[in-house]
Amino acid sequence: MKYTCAYCQKHSCHKNDLENAPKNCPSLDEEQKEIIKLYQEKENFDIAKASSKIVMDDYGSKTRLKEMIDFAHEMGYQKIGLAFCVGLSKEADVFNRILVKNGFDVESLICKLGSVSRKEIGITDCDVPMCNPIAQAKYLNDQKTDFNIVLGLCVGHDTLFFKYSKAPVSVFAVKDRVLAHNPLGAVYLADSYYEDKF
Repeated sequence: MKYTCAYCQKHSCHKNDLENAPKNCPSLDEEQKEIIKLYQEKENFDIAKASSKIVMDDYGSKTRLKEMIDFAHEMGYQKIGLAFCVGLSKEADVFNRILVKNGFDVESLICKLGSVSRKEIGITDCDVPMCNPIAQAKYLNDQKTDFNIVLGLCVGHDTLFFKYSKAPVSVFAVKDRVLAHNPLGAVYLADSYYEDKF
């Protein structure tokens, strides 16, 4: 069965109206009963409950930064890992200071750590060191962080970081060099200025 939630206009799941859901709606799948049981596992339960609470408290009035701080407090996370891109070093400095001000112990690691040659991945025509997200994850694992936050890692580098991080991960900001790190700008302009770019 092909899932087509992106095309759905009914949003029966959101309206709690599954009787009128499309036939291929994953909400109707029998596996949902097994998936719901996974929320009873302690870490899943705690994360789901904390995130739901944070979203409901003063809905629509908190920035992502405030929600992230509140979520970490709600979860009892103390040691925060910050994996950031060298291109967002200034932002990482400010973000790090805000986290410390809010009572967290922060371990921060830049993407270029190790100054690893791109020759290691078969790229020989560039002298700039490659990003090293596996090392970022490994060193944060070694520090036994409770929660890791990604700030501006490139597409793919973030994938490797998620793959190797032992602690739960959330994203504070994503990389978009053209749109001031606001990739939704391209979506908002997809039917006008950016129509011919995809």
